Parts: sequence; C-alpha cells; structure tokens
Amino acid sequence: MEKETTQTGKKKKVSKRRTGGKFYEAALTEVERLLLPEAREIEGLDEEIALLRVKFLTALKGQPENNELHLKQAGLLVKAVATRYRLSSKAEGNLLKSVREVIQSLGASLILRGK
Repeated sequence: MEKETTQTGKKKKVSKRRTGGKFYEAALTEVERLLLPEAREIEGLDEEIALLRVKFLTALKGQPENNELHLKQAGLLVKAVATRYRLSSKAEGNLLKSVREVIQSLGASLILRGK
C-alpha cells in the first residue's frame, strides 16, 4: 500500500491496483503484458464465464473420458456463475451437483458408446 495526501493534508492508503501496480507482470509473457491494459478495462465476469464455457466444451470434445478434468472445470464455472449472479451457498451447491450429474451421465454414455 502507498500513502496519498488528501486535500485536508491527511495521509490515506491507496491500493496498487488504483495506482497501476506491476506486481504480477514479471510472471507474464510479452504478449500477455500487452493484453493486460485491455483486460483491466473489462468489468464483471461475463468474459471469464464465456471463456470457461469454451474451454469446458473443448475439453469435453477433446478428452471425453477425463471426468476429473471436467469436474474441476465445472466447479470453476459454477463458482464464477455463482459469483456473477450472487447465488447463495445452497444454490451454488445445487448447481454444482446438477452439473456433476450431467458430466457423470455423459461420461457413462460415452463409455457405453465406445464398447
């Protein structure tokens, strides 16, 4: 945290995000660093939820037997949706349970189809 002087002369804490901190940039590639300013402009989780959905579909098609991966991806997607729509813990749990059941039944049908 940095200090900033207010109009009244008092010092207040200012977060690095507000001042354009560069804490994580060392871990980014050059291309990622170039994309970072645009990413900072996006508000909400809609872009992230869309990306999670695309990656989830890609994994389902590319690795249909990898239920562990699908369950992890479903969990991330459910958490993002729950955060976006401020679902209660119970509603989030119910959504995750439903998604898990779909993945498990989908996996079972793919296994049966392959025999």
